[in-house]
Amino acid sequence: MPRIFDVLLGRTKPVQANLDQLFGLVSAQITLQTAEALIPTGQAGVCYKPVAGRSFADTSSETSQLLGLGDGAAGASLAGSVAASVKQQDDQYGYHWVVQTVPDFQELVNQVHLVNSTLQDNGYGPQLLCSVCAFHADPTAAPASGPAGPPLVYLVYLYKRGTFYPFVPAPGAGEHRDNDTELRLQTVLAEDLKIEPDKERWMALWGLPIH
Repeated sequence: MPRIFDVLLGRTKPVQANLDQLFGLVSAQITLQTAEALIPTGQAGVCYKPVAGRSFADTSSETSQLLGLGDGAAGASLAGSVAASVKQQDDQYGYHWVVQTVPDFQELVNQVHLVNSTLQDNGYGPQLLCSVCAFHADPTAAPASGPAGPPLVYLVYLYKRGTFYPFVPAPGAGEHRDNDTELRLQTVLAEDLKIEPDKERWMALWGLPIH
């Protein structure tokens, strides 16, 4: 796993982060709905590496304070957003996730940008890993004549690269990717998002806390 996160963190070739790239997700969402009958699930997450040796409780508390989620916290606030829900958890690799649930996709993208920029402004830039938005099949769309598509599609934003890539777990048990769908989405989204050109950086993110 260290190799995976070395690649995702862009340690081999640092690139200046451009968080405004995240706003391209709004037009990408329209493209996915029109071309692929995919709609947002309403969840997204921001992932970063916590300070070494710090407990989950301490990391969550500090993050809550920075984001204005705790009592008496100052600075940028997510708590005032309409119908927003925020939770935090660590994954199996020790990375910390701030997971947001917001029904309105444009507001969700705004909140993802706010979390990234707030953490960046408070010295977490070197530890930010990625942001992920989830999509699923539109239940109101006419059924396709072919086989059913994947249950979830993720768009991953690489903080250190300022680029995106699609991550599509294949239906069924086990850790398998739907590479054909990922390559098709690369083409579909090429005009909306800056797609990561190096496919070695299209790493699988199994066990995502986003649905």
